[in-house]
Amino acid sequence: MKKLIECVPNFSEGRNMEVINAITSEIEKNGDVKLLDVDPGEATNRTVVTFVGEPEAVMEAAVRAVRKAAELIDMSKHHGAHPRMGATDVLPLIPVSGITLEECAELARKLGQRIADELDIPVYCYESASFTPERKNLAVCREGEYEGLPERLGKPGKGADFGDRKFDDKVARTGATAVGARDFLIAVNFNLNTTSTRRANAIAFDVREKGRPMREGGKVTGEPIKDENGNTIMIPGALKGTKAIGWYIDEYGVAQVSMNITDISQTSLHRAFDEVSRAAAIRGIRVTGTEIVGLVPKNAILEAGKHYLRLQQRSLGIPESEIIKIAVKSMGLDELKEFKPEDKIIEYMLDADKKVRRLVDMSCREFADETASESPAPGGGSIAAYMGALGAALGTMVANLSAHKAGWDDRWEEFSNAAVRGRELIDRLLHLVDEDTKAFNKIMAVFGMPKGTPEEKAARSAALEEATLYATEVPLRTMKAAYEVFDLVEVMAKNGNPASVSDAGVGALAARAAVLGAQLNVKINAAGLKDRIAAEAIIKEADEIAIHAMRRESEILIAVNSIISK
Repeated sequence: MKKLIECVPNFSEGRNMEVINAITSEIEKNGDVKLLDVDPGEATNRTVVTFVGEPEAVMEAAVRAVRKAAELIDMSKHHGAHPRMGATDVLPLIPVSGITLEECAELARKLGQRIADELDIPVYCYESASFTPERKNLAVCREGEYEGLPERLGKPGKGADFGDRKFDDKVARTGATAVGARDFLIAVNFNLNTTSTRRANAIAFDVREKGRPMREGGKVTGEPIKDENGNTIMIPGALKGTKAIGWYIDEYGVAQVSMNITDISQTSLHRAFDEVSRAAAIRGIRVTGTEIVGLVPKNAILEAGKHYLRLQQRSLGIPESEIIKIAVKSMGLDELKEFKPEDKIIEYMLDADKKVRRLVDMSCREFADETASESPAPGGGSIAAYMGALGAALGTMVANLSAHKAGWDDRWEEFSNAAVRGRELIDRLLHLVDEDTKAFNKIMAVFGMPKGTPEEKAARSAALEEATLYATEVPLRTMKAAYEVFDLVEVMAKNGNPASVSDAGVGALAARAAVLGAQLNVKINAAGLKDRIAAEAIIKEADEIAIHAMRRESEILIAVNSIISK
């Protein structure tokens, strides 16, 4: 698996697009990282940039960006609503795939060392890259913000981890940078129907993990209560792994609760929304919408959509795009501006960069035309997988209609669970549509290998055997997945909405066609295997699945016709 990391630097400039573009141009300079998002904020005077790539490429792009920010941003003249201490304020590295958080922490320390050595900028290491437990907390590293640097730099226990020195003219311009490694963080603002920063802060204190100071007499105006060491005793907030403050945004004319969800395994996006809404309602305030800053993992949005569907007692077995729409509308993600999943969800951003068009991305007509063309692929194997997907889709449709049927409200979860299983089958079979064509193309690629020497012939022969085995196993996987469709459509035929029983019957017909069609591909590809023991074992397994499939189809059609004839 390719190692990919995400980098989310925050630059202390959110108003001058020439400066912002100059910095992001440095990131994209070599074309070896993907710039995913640039999110400037006028009120905060801060821009959150997100890019992703392989570790070394990300490190180089980060150094270039920090260098350019140091050239163009003068921190002695900076003002904004967001806490900050440097031209490049924070620079976290985040594992995406093929790399651990611990490895990202080591990379972050190396990056911090480079920024200090090459650019002469003091660096504090935070989160998983920190050298002390206290500095895991960004707020500790940024204590006093830019204005506090003269009192901290060059002082034992307060100075930077790399490049520490007394505050000088160069630091006065660049400030200091916090470099860290963390898991995926969701930066989110909850919009309130109030202009009161004090009330927004009160809500933030209710929900953030740190909570609020315990005060004498339990009054807001009471003196903070200290422990025996002189530290303020805090009343923890409701949400683990969160940081939050309240502020007023001139740009929107409303107050917000601004939150970082630093541990999405402990606090989900939708739980944060619900808890902020609860704390706001106590004060007669309403959350009117949600603004995600930067990007968000797809699963965070999907889980939110499913959460609100459950509250509505609606089926979860609907297309991904519909689940996302529910999440957007439930949390008001489109209140301030349109929420475009392809621009805000990190997985969609990465998929958009892929050049190869999949068969399943074609329209029905395009897919039919491509199949009808003189090209040998897509062929019967891909069509079999697609028929299986259609069978699963019909069973899922009946489940969704049943979940929403008047008078069946107490059974919504039963049918929702069936629809979710159906969606899983649809996704597996649609994946096999392209996988079957890919398997065929692998065989074709082998025929292009050289065969001039005995070594080349041996390598070609081994590659052909491997590709042929793969091309035999893929339709066998299609058979197994399509066979599972019978379980879904049988339950829907017997227990689902009677008005849709014929749809369940057509689903059974499609599943049988998928199984038998894939079986033909198993046999024709297995005939090319030199390993006859493996070939015969696969053919035997395929034959058994086909026999059971014909029996299941017959039983389901008998049940369907019986219901129709009543």
